[in-house]
Amino acid sequence: MTSSPASAKLRSLLADENKIIVCPGVYDGLTARIALEAGFDALYMTGAGTTASRLGQPDLGLITLNEMRESAEMIANLDRSTPLIADADTGFGGSLMVHRTVTEYIRVGVAALHLEDQPTSKRCGHLRNKQLVPKSEFLSRIKAAVNARAQSGGDIVLIARTDALATLGYEESVSRLKDAVALGADVAFLEGITSKEEAKRACQDLSPTPVVFNAVSGGVSPDLSVAEAQELGFRFIIFPGFALGPVYAAVSAAGKRLKETGSQAPSGGGGPRNLFNLVGLRQAIALDMASGEGLFEDGV
Repeated sequence: MTSSPASAKLRSLLADENKIIVCPGVYDGLTARIALEAGFDALYMTGAGTTASRLGQPDLGLITLNEMRESAEMIANLDRSTPLIADADTGFGGSLMVHRTVTEYIRVGVAALHLEDQPTSKRCGHLRNKQLVPKSEFLSRIKAAVNARAQSGGDIVLIARTDALATLGYEESVSRLKDAVALGADVAFLEGITSKEEAKRACQDLSPTPVVFNAVSGGVSPDLSVAEAQELGFRFIIFPGFALGPVYAAVSAAGKRLKETGSQAPSGGGGPRNLFNLVGLRQAIALDMASGEGLFEDGV
């Protein structure tokens, strides 16, 4: 394996200390295409969104490596020049599974992943009563990930995430992240930050390591804009609910309208052609024309 253009681009973005990397959360081909069309520098594949869309289940550690990898591969290869940061939960098992997870994420073109310190039966970081694995087990996951990257011949940005803040406190959480960085993690992710003051302190205490802010609307963390997050010192900001929340709201309203009135609302997207153009219709026609087959020479 060799380094992908996406991982190289992400490292280039990280090298600019005056920049914050904004990552909208996507979970399937359509939401990824929408985010790509908007022109973001990077995308974030949310584990909660992927679990909800693929399984129709909550984010409780139910999704498997194969399901996450398949989604990540499809999204990462829609535009290989746009880095994809993908949730990897706990690595889906012990150190051997972490090794496999990192190797497979590299193989399919993922630019970065994050590993956390919950047990395999994990839950969303913004739910209550999370359990933690011992620090030594968390660090063994990070070490396995670092080793897998070195042995792969490729590259991936490794993000160490701790959910220890609510249970074990600030000092232990930062200690876990510092030790993970010392082992070779590139970025720190302190989940469940509860105030701007705590956010600023974390960015300062973990400096010069880049720190991620998880912008979950309605979660335990403060609602920060991109500018506010950058001012506090964050170098990454992910928006897991970027697509999931609006889709939930819009489709729920559409379902209610159809059930109550027997009719659907007028399309706000200009009909199927605009949607198909978004997901590659023009490119498909161009490919056909270049091959000389002429499937679309009379139009579509």
